[in-house]
Formats: sequence, C-alpha cells, structure tokens
Amino acid sequence: MSHNNLLPYNTMRMSAETKGIIPIYSEQDVFEVLVKQLSPLKIIGGGSNILITKDQDAYILKNEIKGIEIIDEDNDKVLIKVGAGENWHQLVMWSISHNLGGFENLALIPGCVGAAPMQNIGAYGIEQESVFHSLSAINLNEGITRTFYKSDCKFGYRESIFKNEYKEKFIITHVNYILSKNHKLNTTYGAINNKLEELKITEPTISDVACAVIAIRQSKLPDPKVIPNTGSFFKNPVVSISILESLKIEYPEIVSYPIDDNSVKIPAAWLIQHAGFKGQRVGDAGTHKNHALVLVNYGNASGDDMLSFAKTIQNGVATKFGINLEPEVNIW
Repeated sequence: MSHNNLLPYNTMRMSAETKGIIPIYSEQDVFEVLVKQLSPLKIIGGGSNILITKDQDAYILKNEIKGIEIIDEDNDKVLIKVGAGENWHQLVMWSISHNLGGFENLALIPGCVGAAPMQNIGAYGIEQESVFHSLSAINLNEGITRTFYKSDCKFGYRESIFKNEYKEKFIITHVNYILSKNHKLNTTYGAINNKLEELKITEPTISDVACAVIAIRQSKLPDPKVIPNTGSFFKNPVVSISILESLKIEYPEIVSYPIDDNSVKIPAAWLIQHAGFKGQRVGDAGTHKNHALVLVNYGNASGDDMLSFAKTIQNGVATKFGINLEPEVNIW
C-alpha cells in the first residue's frame, strides 16, 4: 500500500489512492500548500464521517492543528479556542477535568473538532451549536482567513453552510466554544436518566452525565478500531405531525421526538430495525447487531458494497414507511 493511500485515515477502512496526503499543523501550512497551487484539495480530520467509494483525484489535507486554550472568562462562562485537529472526545474530557459544562452529552462522538460545526454534531438532546461561539477558516481559493459566527454558519439538524454552499471551499483551523461554570444539565433523553438511576446517582454532575453517555454509547455502538464503521450512517428523518399520525394507525408503537409544533424526528434506527435490516449483512457489508443505524464493514467490503447496501436499506424503509432516509456520512 502506498503512502498516498487513505486506508489508515478513515474509520470504515476503505482503501483509496490519492495524489498525496499533506499533514496540516498550522495556518501557515495551509498558506504554503496554497502557494504551490496544488489542486483539487480535499480535507480530512478523523475520517469518521466519510464513505470512500473510489480513488481520489485530489490532494488530501490532513488536519492536525492542535491546542486547547482559555482565551476569555468571567464568573459564569469561559471562552475556549480549540485546534480543529483535536480529538473531539478528548476535548470533552478536558472540559470535564476543568469542571466546565456544555459538552458532557456529546462524549465519545468520534472525529475531530473541525468536523463538529460542519456536521453540527449532536447527541442526547444537545447539538454543538448550543455552545458554539465562532470559528476561523481559510478560504482555499482566496487564501484569506475568515471568522464565522453562529449566525453565519446556518446550523440545522446535522447541517451547516460548510456542508452546502461552502463545501470543500474552506479549511476550518480553530473553533471557539463558550462553556459554563454553573452547570444546567440536560438529562431530558430517557436513556441518560435510566442510566443515572441504574448507577444510583440522584444529584448528577457533568462528569456523571458524561459517564452515563459513554456507558450507553459503548453498550450500543461498535468500536471502529474493532469493527470498521462511521457511527450513525443516516440522519434521523424529520416528518410532519400529520405523517406521524397516519403512521401511528399502522404502527402504534412508533417512536418520535418533537421538533416544533408541526414536526417530529423519528429515529432512523427504529425504521431500519422495523424494516427488517438490524443485524443483516450482504457479503461483508452489514448493519450492527446492537444498533441498526450503524453500517459496518465486516472485512473486505468495498465502498461500493457499503453504498449498495445503504441503498437497499433506503429502498426498504421507503417502501414500508414512505420515508426517505438521507445519509449523514459524506460519500466520496
């Protein structure tokens, strides 16, 4: 395998050749690449949210920008600046060790900090936008550094401006977050409360919530180092309440979470499981036995094998429930 192969850099363990893989340790490194006028450029962080289906006719910038620092604080809040190449879960653990609240529900999400605002990652009732302040990113066409504040990012459910009109046009270098010294815990998700009760914790701390989240995730989700996967493969679909009501006639046990007065989120895992795909596999492509939303590579599945299996699931869910599942992962 050549040193230009992406296999070590993606958690689905897909082999793909590139024009070159260039580690980025600082903003200066980005400017030096841009001076060389290499093109096209693609960016990779932890590689935990991509499915690679073919060789990449591109130079890959591997974001390795590190550092966590407190840049401002008052009696209630702290503003931190984080390198986009930092590991997300290690950032969560850093915040807890400093008794700073806001990240605890997002423990054990794979990937790097730079991907967090791109995906607007979320779990257990929280999305990163709730603590997001701003980010710095370099325009790859113009070589200009720009600051994006929350209102600039067009955050939505697993959405941001960086997944749409600015896709592959910027490299995020640093992300700033506001964390709290006085914690307001969010344990609205039943699974967290159940786990805290199981642990006999009646007055939870941010550390307790993070531990509960880690325990839940580890019980359901396969470690990508053991079984290659990209975590949740599909977004949880958002549907109107009228669609939910009509589905309830046939499936009274269907699970949903309110979004607003008109719409609800239905867990994609529930739909996939009830369409008969939990634990299924075709060749080496399959869904995990403990979590229907996680597609796994059981050995030598190709990117096309995984994509074909994903489409089979989409067709099955659409046929049974009339709901279209959208991939959460980026398809390369």
